[in-house]
Amino acid sequence: MDKLNESLKNILLAGVGAAAIVAEKASDAADVLVKKGQETVNTGKELNQELKHKADEVHAEKEKEEKKKDYKEFVSSLSPEEKEELLKELSGDSKAE
Repeated sequence: MDKLNESLKNILLAGVGAAAIVAEKASDAADVLVKKGQETVNTGKELNQELKHKADEVHAEKEKEEKKKDYKEFVSSLSPEEKEELLKELSGDSKAE
């Protein structure tokens, strides 16, 4: 009977030990997953900032090109006299009338 009790005790302790190991490994795995998740979120934030910066640059360049086109169209629509007047204004040679 002592042998049976000892065997049952050992089986019970083995079960408790297995449960402890599983809990410890699960905790370690959870820590690894949390760390990896945080790294992924941080990387995502960095990529989002880079993408936003690039989008802002592209938008600014597009606006610059549109303004340039608008100015060219405006100057093209001017008469020769208006162009001469604009050139004087821009060069600082305009005379007070």
